[in-house]
Amino acid sequence: MRTPTKPKRSVGPDTSLKRKRQKRFSPLMLIGISVPLLVIIVAGIIFVVPRINSHAANVNADCTLIVPPNPLSAQGLATPYQLVATDPNAGPCNEANAGQAAFVQGAVINPRNGQISIYNPLVVDKGTQPTAKPVVPNLPANGVVALWFGFNGNNLTLKGMNNSLAAGRCTNGNNNSIFGQFAYCNAREFFAVANFAIRRGQLQVPALGTAADGMPCPTVRDFSVIDMDQSDNVTTTYLVTANGIAQNNAANLAAMQNAQAQTNASDNRLLSVALDGALNCQPWTAPDLADNGKMVPALPLNELQAAAHPPTPMAVVPLGDPMVLNNGNHDQNKVNLYRRGVDQKLIGQGGDNGNTITYCKNYLNIAPARIQLDAQFTKNKPSPDPAAANSLFTFLAQRFNAGFGDGGLNCAKLLNMQSPIKVTTDGNGVAIDATINLGNGGNTGAPNCSVNGTVINGCTGTTTINNQTCQVSFDKATNQVNINCGGNQTQPGQNQPTPVPPTQQTPVPQGQPTPTPQVQPTQPGQSQMTPTPQGQQTPTAQNSQPQGQQQSSTTTTTGTTTQTTQAQNQQVPTSTAVQTQSLQIPANAATQTQTQQQTTTNTTQMSTEGTTTTSHKQMLKMN
Repeated sequence: MRTPTKPKRSVGPDTSLKRKRQKRFSPLMLIGISVPLLVIIVAGIIFVVPRINSHAANVNADCTLIVPPNPLSAQGLATPYQLVATDPNAGPCNEANAGQAAFVQGAVINPRNGQISIYNPLVVDKGTQPTAKPVVPNLPANGVVALWFGFNGNNLTLKGMNNSLAAGRCTNGNNNSIFGQFAYCNAREFFAVANFAIRRGQLQVPALGTAADGMPCPTVRDFSVIDMDQSDNVTTTYLVTANGIAQNNAANLAAMQNAQAQTNASDNRLLSVALDGALNCQPWTAPDLADNGKMVPALPLNELQAAAHPPTPMAVVPLGDPMVLNNGNHDQNKVNLYRRGVDQKLIGQGGDNGNTITYCKNYLNIAPARIQLDAQFTKNKPSPDPAAANSLFTFLAQRFNAGFGDGGLNCAKLLNMQSPIKVTTDGNGVAIDATINLGNGGNTGAPNCSVNGTVINGCTGTTTINNQTCQVSFDKATNQVNINCGGNQTQPGQNQPTPVPPTQQTPVPQGQPTPTPQVQPTQPGQSQMTPTPQGQQTPTAQNSQPQGQQQSSTTTTTGTTTQTTQAQNQQVPTSTAVQTQSLQIPANAATQTQTQQQTTTNTTQMSTEGTTTTSHKQMLKMN
């Protein structure tokens, strides 16, 4: 099943093949042309030109989707949407054309038990009938239905029928500025009910799991997955036949054996199908009401799971996302409208201000490193779009450059940095290879931190330690990792507690609990440790064991290599090749309150000489 790349603006397969300019002929050259030859030429125009695929240069990339009456009802869901050109003078729009196809994804949540089901309404050309009549779904009583839209062209405009846009509470953009490929109906109410069900324990959000690369499975809010337009488009697929379009379900597949699947070029499908498959991850799925309960992934499931298990840092739609610009300018209202449709916090909530430069930094620091790390799994996987790249690896590489460049988020200009990824293309513009130089723009100065199994890329972001929200930051100037849990963080250059040398043992006062999370930095020069994707070592925080003889175990996993270091309560000789230190905070319930009432600031200094010092305002245990 093919998942083409998104032809966003000037990016995508539509720009790779251009119609060749025809030579001019003198009228004298027409003399002597036979009538049969003219018949052949005319026949070619009649039968070949209409079958030009989405790579044609003159395809109309702006289409309108007519929303049927009562779109949130069972009958409305089973009524096909109609696709038509926004400007007929620019050419027709056809659902069978991969570059013009529009898609609708629906979900319904039962407020009584929090269960979610999926139903994907059908799209046909205006004035046509589907190949097979759509299934009428059986909706739960008082079920809350929502809809999301995707488009393989540039701009999809929703048009109402019998007040359908108001009835569906549909959002296409802000006033006269549409999002582009994306729209939604009633998403805010759906997510409100779903999040309430999650809080009550009715709706269980699956854990992400661990990917084949040893890192947490990615989500649609992971900077290794997003591009210039995140959280857009859907996982819906349709069947294209010689007689029209049909829902993609088992009954239609059996009856239409020559049908081809039409897919939406979406971030959601890239994650749920291509990346999850390559990294041995499992997407969250729900029963399809149009296909006898077959379990399928969906945009709302991806967003709920990403919100429940947020990566650090977390990608949410920035002000510079091309979908939320208004005539090229930032529009906070439009950003917030978009975020509401995908269950993201509004600008100003959770410390996020929508800054595009910050977004670009995180994109640069995280995506190339994980693309490189996962190359061992993606190089042999098929490309979601063979017209753009020859493998999943090269697809991700060229996709990063498209999002990073001036046709996307314009990160290269905002950061004054070039992409660390160099893509090699063939004569047709297809990416066939890529090299990633993390010394040229990537997050080479910062290691990754692993706190109780949660990887913090670039040691920058937030994490939870003993039910406290802790801010982790890395200062390249001092080569220092700072962890602040509920107090004022000690800034580089300020007076700090005297560090304890690695060869000394700081006793734990009697009556004090045994501290828990440990931050264990390792030096780039220590060859015995497993490098992170950036070529740096991974500081790791883990809970210590409560036994009388304190023991700590640190495991750093990258790719297929695992290095484990264990230490007991004893002094570490200065001649030890790899020194492990533990910065510990009480974790048991009896002492957690005491810990939370104190100001906790941990500072880990990593020097270029290979020595490591750690200061802590409470207590420090050296292993």
